[in-house]
Amino acid sequence: MSIDASDLKQLGNTSVKIPAIGLGTWGIGGTFSPDYSRDDYWIKLIRDAINVGVRMIDTAEMYGAGHAEELVGESIKGFDREELFIITKVLPNNLSYDRVISAAKKSLARLKTKYIDLYLIHWYVHGMPLRDVMRALEKLVNDGLVRFIGISNFSVREMEEARSYLSYTDIVANQVKYSIADRGIERDILPYAQREKITIIAYTPLEHGRLARNKILAEIGKKYNKTAAQVALNWLISKPRVVTIPKAGSIEHVKENLGAMGWRLSRDDIEYLDREFH
Repeated sequence: MSIDASDLKQLGNTSVKIPAIGLGTWGIGGTFSPDYSRDDYWIKLIRDAINVGVRMIDTAEMYGAGHAEELVGESIKGFDREELFIITKVLPNNLSYDRVISAAKKSLARLKTKYIDLYLIHWYVHGMPLRDVMRALEKLVNDGLVRFIGISNFSVREMEEARSYLSYTDIVANQVKYSIADRGIERDILPYAQREKITIIAYTPLEHGRLARNKILAEIGKKYNKTAAQVALNWLISKPRVVTIPKAGSIEHVKENLGAMGWRLSRDDIEYLDREFH
């Protein structure tokens, strides 16, 4: 499927548009250590996902201790790199000026690409030299190794601190846990991001599959000939500045996730779901 213009969202305060729904890779190629046993399966899945319309892939050097990045790098061979938006993240124990630069270069090597579209600090670590880390991120942008920078799992205060150390660029995204069943970011992180034009990248949008079996979502889905999971994802991307990166274990799940785009829940149904999942 091709992504409709209405399902492309502005990245931060840039002129770049990214898909409302991408593909997450946590657990692909291992969790905290590499698992090579299903490499062929995962490579085929990612390639098939791109073939059916996935254009945004999220990974991290933490995932499979770098092996997820290797699998993504192998999977994107032969595709037009400029049509793909690749996100990866730097480990908390690499949060110093020199280590961020080194980590990014290692991620680039694993991804087999000349640039990372969006490079994120994976977690805020108290006591880290954040000023130096942000300087390192800006250098990566200046050197053309990274197009855009951002953060993940940062509070409003932490976002403000990170932004205060930037000289000529800005963070464009904060990747955080957000779903219709976990709406904690709506208290302050989401309003701040929307006001400051920072994209929210929602992870765990289906609560590890739990929302795919939710009766309320399934009932709403019948009105649109959509599944409960598609309703949950559509609810998310109906929010300004919000995109999401559900993981998929099969090409059927990839297609189902992509099928959450191309239509919109009615305002009445969104308000109903807001009340039911408040």
